[in-house]
Amino acid sequence: MPGKKYLLGIDVGSSSVKASLVEAATGRTVASATSPKKELEIVARKPGWAEQDPQTWWLHVKKAVAEIASSGKSRMADVSAIGISYQMHGLVLVDKNKKVLRPSIIWCDSRAVEIGARAFGAIGAGQCLARFLNSPGNFTASKLKWVKDNEPAIYNRAHKMMLPGDYIAMMLTGEITTTPSGLSEGILWDFQSQSPASRILDTLDLSHGLLPEVRPTFSVQGQLTKAAARELGLKPGVPISYRGGDQPNNALSLNVLNPGEVATTAGTSGVVYGVTDKAAYDGKSRVNSFVHVNYTRDKPRYGVLLCLNGTGILNSWVKHNVMTVNGKGLSYKEIDALAGSVPVGSDGLVILPYGNGAERTLQNRNIGTSIQNLQFNVHTRAHVARAVQEGIVFALAYGLDIMRDMGVTVSKVRAGNANMFLSPLFAKAFATVTGAQVELYNTDGAAGAARGAGIGAGIYRTPTAAFAGLKCTTRIDPVKKESDAYRDAYKKWREVLFRQMGA
Repeated sequence: MPGKKYLLGIDVGSSSVKASLVEAATGRTVASATSPKKELEIVARKPGWAEQDPQTWWLHVKKAVAEIASSGKSRMADVSAIGISYQMHGLVLVDKNKKVLRPSIIWCDSRAVEIGARAFGAIGAGQCLARFLNSPGNFTASKLKWVKDNEPAIYNRAHKMMLPGDYIAMMLTGEITTTPSGLSEGILWDFQSQSPASRILDTLDLSHGLLPEVRPTFSVQGQLTKAAARELGLKPGVPISYRGGDQPNNALSLNVLNPGEVATTAGTSGVVYGVTDKAAYDGKSRVNSFVHVNYTRDKPRYGVLLCLNGTGILNSWVKHNVMTVNGKGLSYKEIDALAGSVPVGSDGLVILPYGNGAERTLQNRNIGTSIQNLQFNVHTRAHVARAVQEGIVFALAYGLDIMRDMGVTVSKVRAGNANMFLSPLFAKAFATVTGAQVELYNTDGAAGAARGAGIGAGIYRTPTAAFAGLKCTTRIDPVKKESDAYRDAYKKWREVLFRQMGA
């Protein structure tokens, strides 16, 4: 309807790009689209590598927005602000003409682990954790150093380095900018000086000039250019007024903004993200602390992030490579029913879900996925189906134990009603093993980015107003009668993990 304001959210993941159109006054998602319909390719030119072409992301941004436009073109003229969510920790390099110089080294790429470890040693654990809350690890700064060391011609041509969301913002506005939250996730933000991390850059011998200009997370970060407006079917001048990495943005989409609140997601990767007002860190950097999207100097908010790379990707791999009957692949619903036909603990079958690169909770080790205690006369396809889900839950619980040791409280967890939380078995197992009530909401990352855009553009007078229309659709409590069985199964799973790690 003419006169109504709409907000456009764009969520650039490693699997797909999603766009959502949200009515500002009600918070209702009126249209959404995903592109491509099949998962985006992740190119692994060597073991442990993972790359994607940023121009492919932009192509699918255009396709997703075009699909929304075709479902209600009159609304596109009323888009009042645009927000961006994006896969974290990636590296995009462009030249002075804003042309991409190489494929993006994305979040699950492991090639820079040793570079980060050397920088951690050179700076010193105390200084590094106090100033940056993390080891440089396998994050964006270390990936940039890898390019300098291994592709010097490309490094020397680079004008700016960006995160994936910064690249999409550049394509929308023509400006190259970033945010404190974005630099924080790349281990390029100094919490003591509240400025870009010159100590990291100097230790890695990286040019300070490669960093983009810093803009607040909630702010007008540029306006839609005429060229981009033509490609997207929108009016020029629309403000891009919010940008957040996928996990901080997932927390925003669930209204997880204050200490004690926790968000989770179980897509390609699995994440638990708890908010605190203290600059807490894990001494072994097994979980990571970043500036949350609503951080201010007066009201500091940090997100403590546990990431499990091998989550939905393990579930998907098993579906496509194992779960076939008479040549026909089973649906996720059918696999879930199979899993529910065997008891808690999968009759001793254990799966370690670590087959998607180096895992932070394992101190950046890449131990791969393994199936252990398999008994040919006992275990069936159904046991594998259940052990996959239990293995993922146990791996998340293992990371949660680390977060609790840091002082993060976990009694209630919010998640979108999507991905692996669509499985009742998975959701119940997660609640029972962690002891937390799980609340599922009618939202996703693209809708969250749209709400963020409304806050950044001043369309909402308060952040609270942005969450009109956000509703809890399901609550899952721990299953008390299964708690002992899950406790025993988790204990056995940990024993297998420690043996595998040689601990």
